[in-house]
Amino acid sequence: MKESSSDAFYGRYRFSILVFIAVFLTSCAGPPPKDPNNLCSIFDDKWSWERSAKRAERSWNSPIPVMMAIMKQESAYVDDAKPPRGRFLGIPLWRKSSSYGYAQAKDETWRWYERSIGKNRDRDDFSDAIDFIGWYNNQSVRTLGISRTDTFSLYLAYHEGHGGYRQGTYRGKQWLINVAARVRDQAARYTQQYNSCS
Repeated sequence: MKESSSDAFYGRYRFSILVFIAVFLTSCAGPPPKDPNNLCSIFDDKWSWERSAKRAERSWNSPIPVMMAIMKQESAYVDDAKPPRGRFLGIPLWRKSSSYGYAQAKDETWRWYERSIGKNRDRDDFSDAIDFIGWYNNQSVRTLGISRTDTFSLYLAYHEGHGGYRQGTYRGKQWLINVAARVRDQAARYTQQYNSCS
């Protein structure tokens, strides 16, 4: 039986609506995980994140707990996180840096990442952000000789940049050394949790 033109039109219309809904739902980041301190709970809450994290781990040989601990520190899993604005007499001024998104990547570093992989990516997309962190950790391993599981040093290189890490700019920043220690400890907890829930 031949399909009428009206049936074909409504079929295309329904298909377009379904595509729009799918794109809309995947573009919504939603709230951060309910329990950001437990990796099993995070992946139960955000099941697509585990797939993305595994893909980044395969691509860059960067352990999932290390990448997730860095992301937790940088943005607390807030998709559009930005540094606070400076203030003068209560008037908001400019932001301290161009850091943005889950990974708190700066404009120039994100552009370096996009050039390196040959694709445009979004800093407020979890899959792209976790891939970025894995890629950056891999750069730190190759460029600076840091171990893939040395979360403390990887975080310092992530925060200070490769040039800053080489120069030891973190040595005069006790607050940053304390933060790197917290990230290291979080990665260790995430590792224990992930081994048990996997």
